[in-house]
Amino acid sequence: AAPMVLVYLRVAQHAAGAGHRFASAAWLLAGYLLAWTLFAAIATAAQWLLESLAMMTPMMRTASRPIAAAVMLIAGIYQFLPAKDACLMRCRAPLQFIQQHGGFQPRALPSLRLGFVHGLFCVGCCWALMALLFVVGIMNVLWIAAIMVFVLLEKLLPRTRWLSRGAGALLIATGLWLMAGQS
Repeated sequence: AAPMVLVYLRVAQHAAGAGHRFASAAWLLAGYLLAWTLFAAIATAAQWLLESLAMMTPMMRTASRPIAAAVMLIAGIYQFLPAKDACLMRCRAPLQFIQQHGGFQPRALPSLRLGFVHGLFCVGCCWALMALLFVVGIMNVLWIAAIMVFVLLEKLLPRTRWLSRGAGALLIATGLWLMAGQS
């Protein structure tokens, strides 16, 4: 959220000097956090479901090899989809995103909506990678850090399509390897 909020604050500061007012950046941030809270609620529901079916280990990862393989395959395939690229593109360019989605607004509700929509695009580029935590352990700090660094590199480095595709190929190969070990 930081790049989006910083762009918003910078432009709002210049606009205030010219006599124009924008809604507080807090509304934009609240919308962004609302999108991520919605994702967190869905992930929590999935965790509860897996726990109720006794499909989670005490280390909070799936105890089911087929589910682990499916998550790996889904995450890998998603890295190649145009939806991933579209979400990543919108998440990377906050000023362009703001201009394409109604611009800077003087009222709170449109700013909240702008933050929410931007948050949805950011969730859209990361949800499959976050789902990998069900395979490696929801509370595994090393994997959380590794996924965070990967997501950061994807968002900040120029031309990272090769990075996404390489990770996708590795995830697909790992998913297929897990499936092959089913016998």
